[in-house]
Amino acid sequence: MSQVQFGMPVPQVFMDGRVDMALVRSVLRKGEELGYHSAWVQDQVAGDTPLLESVSLLCYAAAITEHMRLGVSVIVFPIRNAVQLAKSFATLDLMSGGRTILGIGLGPVFAGDNYFQIFGTTAGEALQRFNEGLDVMRRLWTETEVNHAGEFYMLRNTAMEPKPMQKPHLPVWFGGQHPQALRRAAREANGYMGAGPTTTQDFAWQVDQLRQGLDEAGRDPADCPISKRVYLAMDEPDPARGKRRLDEFFAARYPWQIDKNPNFVADICYWGGPEQVADGLRDVVAAGADMILVNPLWDFEAQLEILATEVLPLLH
Repeated sequence: MSQVQFGMPVPQVFMDGRVDMALVRSVLRKGEELGYHSAWVQDQVAGDTPLLESVSLLCYAAAITEHMRLGVSVIVFPIRNAVQLAKSFATLDLMSGGRTILGIGLGPVFAGDNYFQIFGTTAGEALQRFNEGLDVMRRLWTETEVNHAGEFYMLRNTAMEPKPMQKPHLPVWFGGQHPQALRRAAREANGYMGAGPTTTQDFAWQVDQLRQGLDEAGRDPADCPISKRVYLAMDEPDPARGKRRLDEFFAARYPWQIDKNPNFVADICYWGGPEQVADGLRDVVAAGADMILVNPLWDFEAQLEILATEVLPLLH
């Protein structure tokens, strides 16, 4: 268990609409001081949640930090232009001194075209755009010139310089929960991020599928670290207050999940004192996590310090 790494969130969702960049700066600096492995953002381009754009925020984080890795979990890849994204993340990798992790996912394909048509595409094209875009992006990062004739990209003697600092290229982690997405991750990904709105039991099943896929592909599991975001509330000595605040946050952030499952918060979150939260995180480690993104939702500095000094040592 001592080898498990712990990441932290970058404050990014401002439910009242007032963006607090002083908070972002102080939390990033505190997280680095406390020794967190990495700092993570989420991605949303179109939507009513007041959430800052992921790549822009990571560039800001790169200027604030020196040691933590910086990741996004995850960008809906089929709605992004792979050439532009390759350039953005190559630049971010250089700006950060080789600390970047790009997380990508297929997106809400089972919900139909409503989301994808905003970006000029369809759910039916998503998988092909994902696969072709991944090939184009990695080749631009590693080849002097790229020639590619595909369905969505046509490149003739196309160069992209400078290359990312990390070699052969910066790591690309996949998200996704469908069995096909997990098999794709086992074949192609440099890491996997389990979603926060996923129970530990479901995550354990995903890990099992990933490990089977890695074995079938002849890959070393060390080449594909497995991680999960876990929402937490450290509110000792009043755990009930923590649960109430979690309920309020998720009712505003994921109301459709609450409608489907009234026990949604209890199924995915841990709250209480250090021992209670440590017990929950032990279950995530036992399910197979190599890295856990411990994600408080308020009082970031105070909760990250309690986690680093009182909770995480209990796991070691």
